[in-house]
Amino acid sequence: MKGTILALALLCAGAVFAQTPPPATEAASHMDKLATLLDLTDAQKAQVQTILQEEHAKVKTSVEQAKASGSTPDWQALHQQIQQETLQKLTPVLSATQLKKFQIIQETMHEHMHHMGHMGQMGHGGPGAPATPPAQN
Repeated sequence: MKGTILALALLCAGAVFAQTPPPATEAASHMDKLATLLDLTDAQKAQVQTILQEEHAKVKTSVEQAKASGSTPDWQALHQQIQQETLQKLTPVLSATQLKKFQIIQETMHEHMHHMGHMGQMGHGGPGAPATPPAQN
């Protein structure tokens, strides 16, 4: 299950965190796992892959524009926008059952990525960081 979550994370939201895309063979492997989980036909697999690649490119462009302007994007709003666009594009491609499975995988992946973000902050004074010890005399 962790591999599946990671696969979807890389396909759907990796660029939100300004990560580079996985090598082509790894991306193909992740797409194969997603296709198996959603029981996609070959035609659906090609369409889903195209949609996810387009959304990934949009996120990457948004991140690059934010870096160029020196601003920090509203990651939550960007994630929600991309998520909604992706679901709208997938609705005519996937069956109701497949779409529901995709949404569950996407939500699980988002929770996993959010949790990992907090884990990364823990060592840097973020949530869960130990309190500063009292000064010694």
